[in-house]
Amino acid sequence: MAVITLTTDLGYKDFYQAALKGSILTIMPEVNIVDITHSISAFNISQAAFVLKNAFHYFPNKTVHLIGIDSVYNANTRYLALEYRGHYFVGSDNGIFSLMFEEAPTTVVELNIMQDLKYLHFPLTDIFAKAACHLAAGKPIEEIGIPVHELEEKVYLQPVIEKDLIKGSVIYIDSFQNVITNISKDLFSQVQRNRPFVLTFKRNEKITNLSWHYNEVPEGEKLCLFGISNHLEIAINKGNASGLLGLHLGDIVRVEFYS
Repeated sequence: MAVITLTTDLGYKDFYQAALKGSILTIMPEVNIVDITHSISAFNISQAAFVLKNAFHYFPNKTVHLIGIDSVYNANTRYLALEYRGHYFVGSDNGIFSLMFEEAPTTVVELNIMQDLKYLHFPLTDIFAKAACHLAAGKPIEEIGIPVHELEEKVYLQPVIEKDLIKGSVIYIDSFQNVITNISKDLFSQVQRNRPFVLTFKRNEKITNLSWHYNEVPEGEKLCLFGISNHLEIAINKGNASGLLGLHLGDIVRVEFYS
């Protein structure tokens, strides 16, 4: 069963998403197309990287993940196909892969598929669709590109770590308005060493207990927990944490540990 997933900033209002899917189905009518999301903010590669990094490993090996973020024609941008942890990825070399991957991909090629000038401004429906279908059909990645040994590098803002303090920041806000930080579960445990903590953020709000699930506190109460992304989240049980607590992308959160 061939699967191609789509992660784009095309939205749902225009015909662009339909054009992409139609192009894929024209080449490979039997393929299964799965939408991861088309609601990424325009050109926001860090948001797309976070979503796809936390989603792709739920799919079967050999799944092809087509990334349509910041993919409009640019003479200085390479289009790549990559193999990583048994999955294939097709997208622009704009730094998104360095944000997603924890180690070097197994294989990276720069696509050398002939560009149809009719689709020069919309390569998703041409080069990207052709590459994704080639890989979904089980054909070798080496047939559609030339080897690449370096990727465009971008990095997330990293937490500041001191002996008894982690200072992190908000990196994602999900559809439920849960606030996700760049503090990983591993980092938290490493610095905590089983000590109590106080999490503080805007308006001098404080949380001192780590919850296992969202319903552990009464409705309308704030909480923190490590969600499915294994990053520290700030949430309100059946509420809007981002709006009610005034937390936005880039805002600072502090976790202080004490004996």
